[in-house]
Amino acid sequence: MTVTATTVDEPDRLEPRTARPSRIPARLQRLLPALCSALCGVLLYLSFPPRPLWWLALPAFAGFGGLLRGRSWKAGLGLGYLFGAGFLLPLLVWTGVEVGPGPWLALALIEAVFVALVGAGAAAVSRLPAWPVWAAALWSAGEAARARVPFDGFPWGKVAFGQADGVFLPLAAVGGTPVLGFAVVLCGFGLYEAVRLAVRARRGHAVTRGAAVAALLALAAPLVAAVAARPLVSDAAEDGTATVAVIQGNVPRAGLDFNAQRRAVLDHHARETERLAAEVRAGKVARPDLVLWPENSSDIDPFANPDAYAVIDHAAKAIGAPVSVGAVVDRDGKMFNEQILWDPAKGPVDSYDKRQIQPFGEYLPLRPLIHAINDEWTSMVRQDFSRGTEPGVFTMAGARVGLVTCYEAAFDWAVRSEVTDGAQLISVPSNNATFDRSEMTYQQLAMSRVRAVEHSRTVTVPVTSGVSAMIMPDGRITQKTGMFVADSLVQKVPLRSSETPATRLGVAPEIALVLVAAGGLGWAVGAGVRARRAR
Repeated sequence: MTVTATTVDEPDRLEPRTARPSRIPARLQRLLPALCSALCGVLLYLSFPPRPLWWLALPAFAGFGGLLRGRSWKAGLGLGYLFGAGFLLPLLVWTGVEVGPGPWLALALIEAVFVALVGAGAAAVSRLPAWPVWAAALWSAGEAARARVPFDGFPWGKVAFGQADGVFLPLAAVGGTPVLGFAVVLCGFGLYEAVRLAVRARRGHAVTRGAAVAALLALAAPLVAAVAARPLVSDAAEDGTATVAVIQGNVPRAGLDFNAQRRAVLDHHARETERLAAEVRAGKVARPDLVLWPENSSDIDPFANPDAYAVIDHAAKAIGAPVSVGAVVDRDGKMFNEQILWDPAKGPVDSYDKRQIQPFGEYLPLRPLIHAINDEWTSMVRQDFSRGTEPGVFTMAGARVGLVTCYEAAFDWAVRSEVTDGAQLISVPSNNATFDRSEMTYQQLAMSRVRAVEHSRTVTVPVTSGVSAMIMPDGRITQKTGMFVADSLVQKVPLRSSETPATRLGVAPEIALVLVAAGGLGWAVGAGVRARRAR
């Protein structure tokens, strides 16, 4: 006789079943849940760009929910870790392109700890009524924690960032990446619960109306909400338009050592800008109102090197429009990853210093410890970058352009602050040359598409070596470049100033989901304590 686990709103019952001899060896039976959990994680990875298979997230979470339901928190901890490893190891493999497998494995396996904790919590709440809601909220809470600690967090791999092509995308405008991710996970868990209850009913077992309604709502409500949110997605111009040019100058060669050829990188971007200027004069291309260069387009400080200053100034004068230049600047002994607003007549007139700098890339936490482990790593980051403190919104030919430099695009607050500071369009200048032709550039491009819908803004993505793109406020890519080619994109884009609910609400939806997760976890713990006392 076996006991079938039930939710709190279903009567506990013993259901006699005729035991059938299993053809699967006992040891393999014990390992099967672990293997399935890791494979569900891989399925979630496959839902991410460059594959347009966003819908795979639903069976991934359905399978994960099925594995967790009714298990102990300790089993959930292990299954959650394997799910996280199966997801994050392939997703983040690009982090080891130039520095070897050590940092990649360390990052992925440490980040998987957050998923393990979610797994433990989800297993604990899986016996509650409407458990998919509590479990999905716990996933959101795990993402919130992962976006903040350690070392200011690492939000890469948020479920929302895999949904740029999906039907759930309009929900980004409702409550940002937390609400979008919650809806996907809830729908996945709801899918499992609906199938489970349907199977029970077909076998003649009783299914309470409350359990059936909760399962159907978990499955259908996110889809209905996404359809209802579609009117929030618009690419209509509210403040006129601007003709924007994105410059991709390319790099001499891929890899970390391209920085040793800093002058060549600068020359490439200046040359591409001057080539575009020649096409404008010939009437082949519309004259841009503003020009956007990528991050690290000038790793030579133009304030300290007159020759770099002259190259940029000549390019700006040739195109006859303000240029946003990505540069590395040394100021008062501190190094900044900076965007410089370069006026063709006045030269540099404004700047934005990157605020969310990348640990182990732009600064080295625990430097003495890292040096003791591997002094080659410390030599790669000889001097730490300093952080900016203010949002960056440039006024370029009358348009308000918000700057979100590369890594910052993964952080909700870094993008929202530019919009609330008055940005009518967003630029995400990036440098992906270090990561060669890996999936990193496509994952980051998908983030920018989600941000476009989240804040209803045109998003431009100027990248040193590709993929550069123009993204409309509805998340559509209208133009893009290839990888490791010199190219430029010119397009008239809408300027918008209205705020979406996500922009206005800010962090509030995420806080609400964390509170829901805490409430569910508290309920589950209390129920467990009462059950033990009753024995």
